[in-house]
Amino acid sequence: MMLMMDRSNFIPEPSSIFFFEPYVISDGSSNAWLYGKDQTYYYHFTYRADARYVYIAQNNTCQGFDRTDVRTWCSVRTGAPRAAAGKKI
Repeated sequence: MMLMMDRSNFIPEPSSIFFFEPYVISDGSSNAWLYGKDQTYYYHFTYRADARYVYIAQNNTCQGFDRTDVRTWCSVRTGAPRAAAGKKI
């Protein structure tokens, strides 16, 4: 529900409003999600212009993997840049 009401939030392109679930939310005034998941991937919001988010398969083989610490994620995929996010290419 938060994602639908807050215009500063977005759903990563590989996911959907039906399955995306934020599990770590910013303590700041924006209430932006920092980490989220769906049926297939974990996502991390990066604040970077070249990639709004990175994501990794839930069934990954990263040694010491912690879904709330992107530094433990191996073989991450990069999401769409800010300018293209939310637009179909």
